[in-house]
Amino acid sequence: MRFLVLTLILLITGCQTGDVKRLGHEEQQSTQKVNKPMDKLNQALLFAAEQGSKEEITSLLAGGADIDARDRNGRTSAMIAVHTKQLDVFEWLIEQGADINIRDNRLDNPLLYAGAEGMLDFVKVAVAAGADTTITNRFGGTALIPAADRGHVDIVKELLTTSDVNIDHVNNLGWTALLEAVILGDGGQKHQAIVKLLIDHGADVNLADSDGTTPLQHAKRRGYQEMIEMLVRKGAK
Repeated sequence: MRFLVLTLILLITGCQTGDVKRLGHEEQQSTQKVNKPMDKLNQALLFAAEQGSKEEITSLLAGGADIDARDRNGRTSAMIAVHTKQLDVFEWLIEQGADINIRDNRLDNPLLYAGAEGMLDFVKVAVAAGADTTITNRFGGTALIPAADRGHVDIVKELLTTSDVNIDHVNNLGWTALLEAVILGDGGQKHQAIVKLLIDHGADVNLADSDGTTPLQHAKRRGYQEMIEMLVRKGAK
């Protein structure tokens, strides 16, 4: 836009096309010169986050580094802190104003990644910091859904009791957390506990998948008797 405006001004004042290109090139070079030091600062910040150096992070932020800068994988310093399991650094970055809702190139953010990986402490911090529970992963699911299918009972309980996550959210596969707990679970104690948690917190037991198959029907197909009994008691069909 700036180059277009510059072009119009120069053309109106009688400058030649070559002058416009030259000035535009000079402006681009100037921008690159400005960005190069900033890029170095941001890369240093990302490295400091990976190393867990709060002192270095503080210095770089004071020097103008962007706390929400991303690496080649789209990960911010906060996301790097989660990947490297540095809870104290993660908490500290939030205190410094880090945006924990930013997704990386895989469409993960701290809450989504921590929820899927069973990292309860990080989930607790993210929820307490006001993480947006409506943001979805690459499969169109909230943090609750992968936690349910992977058997992370404590994560499911945390999200249901301390956050505003939509218990009946449907992902791109046409599945809710309840459906995934049945379909992708092993029918064992962990997934039974998750199904109970979801039912107790008001999950729609008759919300079918995109093929019209209900959680109860899926449970029957797999012979998950405990789940069948829980669903039937709740009026599932």
